[in-house]
Amino acid sequence: MNVAVPPAARPADVALAYHARTKHSLKAYAAGPETLDWDMQPNPFREFEGAPRLALPLAAEGLGVTFAGMVTPGAVPAAVLDLAGVALLLEVSFGLAAWKQYGPDRWAVRCNPSSGNLHPTEAYVIAERVPGLPDGVHHYVSRDHVLEQRRVAAAGSGGGRLWLALSSVHWREAWKYGERAFRYCQLDLGHALGAVRYAAGCLGWSARMVEGIGRAEIARLTGLDRAQDFPGAEREDPDILIAIDTDPTPGSVAPVVRPSVSDDAGWSGAANVLDRHPLYRWPVIDQVSAATHGGGEPVPETTPMSPSPPPPRAAMAQARAAGVILARRSAQQFSAKGSTMPREAFFGLLDALLVRAAAPFDAWTYAPRIHPLIFVHRVEGLAPGLYALPRRDGVVDGLKAALRADFQWAVPDDCPPHLPLFRLVETDCRAIARTISCHQAIASDSSFALAMLSEFEPTVTGDPWRYRQLHWEAGLLGQALYLEAEAAGFRGTGIGCFFDDDLHRLLGIEGMAFQSLYHFTVGGPAADTRITTEPAYPGRSA
Repeated sequence: MNVAVPPAARPADVALAYHARTKHSLKAYAAGPETLDWDMQPNPFREFEGAPRLALPLAAEGLGVTFAGMVTPGAVPAAVLDLAGVALLLEVSFGLAAWKQYGPDRWAVRCNPSSGNLHPTEAYVIAERVPGLPDGVHHYVSRDHVLEQRRVAAAGSGGGRLWLALSSVHWREAWKYGERAFRYCQLDLGHALGAVRYAAGCLGWSARMVEGIGRAEIARLTGLDRAQDFPGAEREDPDILIAIDTDPTPGSVAPVVRPSVSDDAGWSGAANVLDRHPLYRWPVIDQVSAATHGGGEPVPETTPMSPSPPPPRAAMAQARAAGVILARRSAQQFSAKGSTMPREAFFGLLDALLVRAAAPFDAWTYAPRIHPLIFVHRVEGLAPGLYALPRRDGVVDGLKAALRADFQWAVPDDCPPHLPLFRLVETDCRAIARTISCHQAIASDSSFALAMLSEFEPTVTGDPWRYRQLHWEAGLLGQALYLEAEAAGFRGTGIGCFFDDDLHRLLGIEGMAFQSLYHFTVGGPAADTRITTEPAYPGRSA
């Protein structure tokens, strides 16, 4: 008897089903581990044992570039592409910012933020003819600020070129967050992409994601497809390839050149095991990963960007870029008294989320699909309530149709004319923001909190890979908020735990045309004096 074989689920359906099953709600949280042993958490640092190491110089403390210069095309003279430049790029994007200690517990803080400080993102350098750096593939170990040479390549001719490849170790997040971890890994990648773009700006360079490249090619370039190099170790998911332009012309978009796909010779090093006794398995993460890899399709859309830099702000002009990056922390709690924000600072933070031909949003050509909904609590001269910031021309009508019919859509008084900010309802929304964000006080004690609403189902159905990219866009917005808040004298923190559909019902959203992917909050931090801070690289100097 012939038995009919059920058809394989479409990749888009797999992504949509994963998103639906990993939602938190007021009634239940997404599937995760029942217990955590913090003494047995996965090693936060990947290493390739046996790979030659190259120590990198430290230079961030001596970098005098201002925050305004970092985000203004052409404001910083392009640095020479050499080992020192590569070292500085890595130091202010993926390097350690400090060590923290509380009692017997000691942990590292990195320049690129991560959900739960678990850091699933790994960084690889692909170098061609960079003085001081051997040609080939190198893995960056942030703990030691060193490069491990994974592959030796024959030196070519011509000018130097540089790429960074990013991958994810899903288990680092899944160890704590279970099935929802894939979302957090993608958000971390968005933060990492932003961190690289800002770091490139410190050097007068630019950074752009290589679009239309498949995971198999990234895996071959980085050696992540070499099973023999991961004996018993957790595998890495190839995600993003970033081309570094070391001589950018403001206002122009140079063609992105890909590195040559490596052969199978010249590799060294074996990956360390990060967790020797994993207690759980979450196969749905592998399923959604496979469904959303894509195969190198061409870019389906582009968006025009304003060539103008952000309007000058005093905080940006005075703040030193490296100082802001190294001082960035995820706020653990806020002081309600210290969270009253000047209206100009609030407008400045929102302005920094608009798409321009400048860092960080020139890191790709995708049109914005993330639109913040802002719970305003403590902003001088601005009524508390719910506000919307549509970031793409033509999306307002769709948002109005999807959200509650009784929302006002009123332009606040004295709002800058170019800022597309609308007040939806005037009310004290502190309790709502706290409840929706898994009852976390950081969402209510702050100056404001926001939900990043995405144009979801049509985007994912059109190309399942966009499920990843939408999260990357949300993480990119989060990275901008982190640094802008720090430069303005405030502090931010990402919120990955929120009650998805309870928020949607509150907003009047039905179906999956729009979905919130990430929450964020900004305010005046309340310092915990019990936690001590130590240098990132004690005993090492520039």
